[in-house]
Amino acid sequence: MQTATTSDTRDLPWGDVWGQDDAVETLRSAAADPASMTHAWLITGPPGSGRSTLAYAFAASLIAAPGDEHAMRQVMARTHPDLSALRTEGVIISIKDARALVERSYLSPSAGRHRVIVVEDADRMTERTSNVLLKALEEPPAETVWVLCAPSEADLLPTIRSRVRTLRLREPEVADVARLIQARTGVSAEIAEQSARHAQRHIGMAQRLATDEASRRRREATLRGVLAVRSIGDVIEVAGQIVQAATEDAKALTAERDAQERAALLRTVGIVEGAAIPPAVRSQLNALEDEQKRRATRSLRDGLDRVLTDMQSLFRDVAMMQFGRTDGLINVELAADARARTEQWTPQRTLTVLDAITATREALQQNAAPVLAIESLLVTVGTGRTP
Repeated sequence: MQTATTSDTRDLPWGDVWGQDDAVETLRSAAADPASMTHAWLITGPPGSGRSTLAYAFAASLIAAPGDEHAMRQVMARTHPDLSALRTEGVIISIKDARALVERSYLSPSAGRHRVIVVEDADRMTERTSNVLLKALEEPPAETVWVLCAPSEADLLPTIRSRVRTLRLREPEVADVARLIQARTGVSAEIAEQSARHAQRHIGMAQRLATDEASRRRREATLRGVLAVRSIGDVIEVAGQIVQAATEDAKALTAERDAQERAALLRTVGIVEGAAIPPAVRSQLNALEDEQKRRATRSLRDGLDRVLTDMQSLFRDVAMMQFGRTDGLINVELAADARARTEQWTPQRTLTVLDAITATREALQQNAAPVLAIESLLVTVGTGRTP
């Protein structure tokens, strides 16, 4: 097992990277040896594997001189002038943001050894946005390094993939994630193991499940509701519950931040909360509200995607049982319900449901109405047929 570490003076900048010793060694060597270096990297791995954490540790090792702890901490805090980072809180990365990033990539380092451009959500680039980056990736200045992060190479255009060196992260084991979560949060070993398993080894999601009992209850209630779907009435009711829960969850995650951002903007321009907003400030406030709406849309879609991931894990368990496998189940607590489906359904029906989950995920990414998309999926769950 690879152990977790915490960032202290001795560990900088790699101390927060967990379970990726081989990747750390590759990037550490590249930062130290120009012969091992390349101008553009793609770090891939499943959600929660630590792609962005590794990207910023690499950036710190490239920008800061050896032993320059202050510069390293600046990079890790995303405040160093030679670091440019892009993490969209919208559904996609805009062409405007990509162009601004490309412009900065041609600037010489102002204080560090390199200028580093980190794109955390490179899989959220459309084809047009990807094309904006092509020339910059192909012919960057000698001291500029691009670091892209995405779940897999397939999430990027072939033209992008051909211009980067790919570094694939390993998937941690459930037991490893459970030990990390228990060490970080102090929850019981049982809760840590269950959370790591239900999160499918996604470290961030496992930590949230471990520390939020309401999230654990909501997940179980959703899956039991899906299993209980029999009629069209059930479809409508359960779909509504799923979308409502995801909406409320998204609001809970964004509401406090939205209020803080609004208050900060008003303080900056010298307006007391509750006072009339001058026309000159109204455009700034409208721009902030538009950005918050885009963030809320992404948060809702991410919440629905997590529900679909949980559903996928449930019917994956059913498929495994149908083919004689009982080890490695994700939803051990629902094993009896899953076993009942193995007796009632054919393997083909289970595969049809799994395909429908994939299709629903793609439909939501293409702006399908959430309630209608989930209802269509639940019709397939209840009948075994695609509407």
